[in-house]
Amino acid sequence: MKITLLGTGTPAPSLTRQSSSYLVEVGEDVIVLDHGPGAQHRLLEAGRHPTEVTHAFLSHLHYDHILDYPRLVLQRWDMGAGRIPELKVFGPPPLARINERLLGDDGAFGLDIESRVSHRASLDVFVSRGGVLPRRKPRPEVTEVTPGDVVEGSGWRVVVGAASHFQPILECLGYRLETPGGTLTYSGDSGGVPDSMVELATDCDVLIHMCHFRTGMEPSEGYRQATGSHMDVAEVARRARARTLVLTHMIPMLDRPGTLERMVQEMRDVYSGEIIIGRDLMEIPLGTAAPRRID
Repeated sequence: MKITLLGTGTPAPSLTRQSSSYLVEVGEDVIVLDHGPGAQHRLLEAGRHPTEVTHAFLSHLHYDHILDYPRLVLQRWDMGAGRIPELKVFGPPPLARINERLLGDDGAFGLDIESRVSHRASLDVFVSRGGVLPRRKPRPEVTEVTPGDVVEGSGWRVVVGAASHFQPILECLGYRLETPGGTLTYSGDSGGVPDSMVELATDCDVLIHMCHFRTGMEPSEGYRQATGSHMDVAEVARRARARTLVLTHMIPMLDRPGTLERMVQEMRDVYSGEIIIGRDLMEIPLGTAAPRRID
């Protein structure tokens, strides 16, 4: 299993941190966990083409986690020219309705898609790419999942868990990806120290967890429970016995000199495992025996 951080930022515009997305390569499958704005560009920088992506797992429907999802579907469909299977997509309800509103005949990209399957110019391009007429419209295979569900893949499986974020307005999920070579848990966006996240991450090799702000900055308890703070994240990792903790989804002010380093030092008083400050395009090893590091 190879893990690459595509986007480690927030909704805030940034040249250094794109929004949430994580690339996992297992055997012949190429999986993205969320696909926020800028993720598609990072995917290319990581050396992967949209047509190579086989599965997408979306944690919740905030735009900083799904804005590049239609871009992934459309570029994959356009460049694939009918020669690759449909993208398999998993996420919380009402993902199927959102997908239809984006890609359906009356959706945001409905006219674009219709022009590409009907106009001679687009059909010529399709055939030149190896397509065989008639051209079909994109129909990603969308499956809505809820906590407790299990998705079986080829040499891997994903267990769906509950995050603590924007419920009940949004259903918010975390994912545990298990392979013979190791286990990755992705928190999605999650705050506080919920039992559900501790259970999802128990004994995992790598925990990628939202670390949105420094503990003590929260304006309310509701904010804290919805949005990860550094000491709460350390407690989740400690209780879960995660071997490596990757910090991500950090507000821009945390990137000021010395801030993240001080946070990591404070977290070590709670959690004794490996702590990695996530950066875009960083590759995360499984079972690392390297000394602790903070970058």
